[in-house]
Parts: sequence; structure tokens; C-alpha cells
Amino acid sequence: MLMNVQPIATLSERVNEIRSLTAQIVNREILPYENLLWAARSNARLTADDIAEARDRREHIRTVVRQAGLWAPHLPVEYGGAGLDFLELAYMNEVLAYAVGAAALFGVVAPNSGNQSILVKYGTEAQKAQWLVPLIEGKLESGFSMTEPDAAGSDPRSLRTTARRDGDEWVINGHKWFTSNGKRADFFIVMCRTEDADGGDANGRMTQIIVPRDAPGVNIVRGITVWGVESDHCEIIYDDVRVPVENQLGSRGSGHQAAQDRLGAGRIYHCMNSIGQMWRAFDLMVERTMVREVHGGLLETKQFVQGFIADSYMDIQAARLMTIHCAEKMAADLDPRTDISAIKVFVPAAYERVVDRAIQVWGAAGVSGDLPLAGMYQGARTLRLADGPDEVHRILIAKNVLSRYHGGLGWDFGN
Repeated sequence: MLMNVQPIATLSERVNEIRSLTAQIVNREILPYENLLWAARSNARLTADDIAEARDRREHIRTVVRQAGLWAPHLPVEYGGAGLDFLELAYMNEVLAYAVGAAALFGVVAPNSGNQSILVKYGTEAQKAQWLVPLIEGKLESGFSMTEPDAAGSDPRSLRTTARRDGDEWVINGHKWFTSNGKRADFFIVMCRTEDADGGDANGRMTQIIVPRDAPGVNIVRGITVWGVESDHCEIIYDDVRVPVENQLGSRGSGHQAAQDRLGAGRIYHCMNSIGQMWRAFDLMVERTMVREVHGGLLETKQFVQGFIADSYMDIQAARLMTIHCAEKMAADLDPRTDISAIKVFVPAAYERVVDRAIQVWGAAGVSGDLPLAGMYQGARTLRLADGPDEVHRILIAKNVLSRYHGGLGWDFGN
């Protein structure tokens, strides 16, 4: 099964070229070798030759990506990236996400990619030399440490981890969990409360600070079990951790804005990734209905299954158009907050529905490791919590709508 990508008349020649080049690499270099590339993740028994072949295949793909000018598409050219703009990257993501894990072969690996973008925007030249360049070169790994077990993740202003200035050092104390890439990270970007909790704007009390993993007082408690499997999202206790003041990322109090910069664009990319995965699940479902015989006929002749196809088509189209509309508003510097919340609620739920129908059509095979559907289903459900739960975004949508109506405006957020 290959991905069918056609040029879109309303897109620029450059965006269509990026989509086409990405699809060619995914179709030719990744999809035929998926079982080999990701066999280690499925606990398959691998020989030394299998491991070597998978390693060589991954390096070959990375070389092809670099030759196509698509390596690290999120980074500026001066840092070795492709320098794609916001819309180019958004449209690329839906194609790239068709193949599970393909983004890593294009130099996009969370949380490193998000941390790279933040370091590019907020880092000093010294910080870029010490942390960003080795991170891009693959000599360092990073983690993002924001979420806490005792503070609502939907309200980052409630975070309790503190950073106290002591001479030329920050002294950090706090309890984090779901710190991404916690097992392998050489350093963490830690969200801290650096202002007096009793005064000032709550948003302005947050600062992001770079903390080396080997700093005294950084205690990795455990990798948290997610969906029954231990993950690299770690629980960490910061106990009187001292780092130089120079490790402060951006100006004091800019941490909340930096997080929003990361999450706002990230929500668009998450949604475009979800659409690529929905597309893959839809293809798997439809192709299965065309060959599977049951109760005297092909599945495609059964009205229940025809309903699955129709509903999934509508879910994908609605999700895609909503996301593209939001991305275009962001690119045009229009206020995207209501639309970001709207897609953050709608797209993961639509993704979950599409994958659920595909699993139903495939039956027992749908929940097996032979297909990517089970992993997609878990990912879709997780996205309804990541970057803000559905309920918070629904409240934000309602508040924004009511505010416009009270101001004599209507529901149209087009400007």
C-alpha cells in the first residue's frame, strides 16, 4: 500500500514540490521497509544481521532526505535545516505522518525538535554553541520538563517548581513528571516559577532554565508506564539543583510565552500529523473492505461498512480543512486562539473515530502488532490530554465566542 499524493491547485508550486518529494521518499524508501525499520519496537527477535540491515537502511534514508533538501525541515538553513516556513512544514507533516516513525528519519524527533526551535528563538549565542549545535548534530539529547503531578497540566501558571536566585546561580526545587526523553536526555529545559508568587502577572512569573542531567540534585525517579509499557517520559525530583544564571533561556518571566510559542505551532503540527495517520488508517480500512469476504460477500457491500467509509471520509475532510484554515490564520498573523482550541478538540477525536472504524473492519488483526492501528488508537486517545485537555479548550472557545458577541461581533473569526 502506497500513499497517493496529487498536486493541489490552490497551493504554491513550492508546497506541492515539498509534498511530492516527501511522498516519494516515504513510498520508495520507508513503507516497503517498515517491518525492518521498527522491528525492535515490536520486541521481534532480531539477529545481528537484522540489526545491521535496519541501521544501514535508516542511514540510507537519512542520506536520501538530505539530498532532497528536506532534512530537519523545522530548522533554519544556517543551522543545517531545510528552512521551511510555517505552512510548508504543516503541509509536509500530513504526508510525512502517513508512515509511522518517518519523521525521525527526516531529523524531526520530539522533544529535541521542539527544544531546538526554542533555543533558536530564545537562546543566546553561547547557549546555542553549548546546547543547540550539539543537539542538532546528534551529540546531545534533550528533554522538556514542565508537567507536574501536583499541579493541573491544563493551567501551566499553577506550576510549583521554583527557581531562586542565589548570587550567580539559580537554585531549583520541584517535582516533575512526564518529562519527555527523560532517560536519554543530557539536559532538560525546565519550566520554573522565578517571581514572587504573591505579586505580578502569573504568566510573567515563569522562566525556562537549562538544567544538565548530571547536575547534583537531579533525581530521575522512574520512567512512567504509559498504556502498560514503561516509557521514557520520566518522573524527576529537582532537589536544590544549582545551575549558572547564564542557563536562563530568554528573559526572566518569558517562560510562559516560550511555552505558548512551542505549543501553539505544535498543536497545528500534531493535528496535521493526525490527519496523515487518519489517511493511512482510512486506506487500510478501504483496501480491506475490497478483499475481505464475509457472510457471502465482500465487506464493501455491507451497509454498516459503507457507513464506516462515509463517516471516516467526512471526519478526515472536516479535520483537514479546519486545521489548514487555522494554519493559514497563523501564517497571516491573525488571532488563531479560537481555531487552535477548535482543532485541538475536534481532530484527535476524529482521528480516534477513524482508527476505531479501521480496527473494527480488520477485526482481530486490527489490535495486533501486525498493523499500526493499535498504536494509532493509543496515540489518538493520548492527544485528547496532551497540550491541554478537551474540556479546557471547549471553555476557551466558548469564552472567545461570547466575548465577540458581547462586543457586537458574530461567530465569524475570519479576521
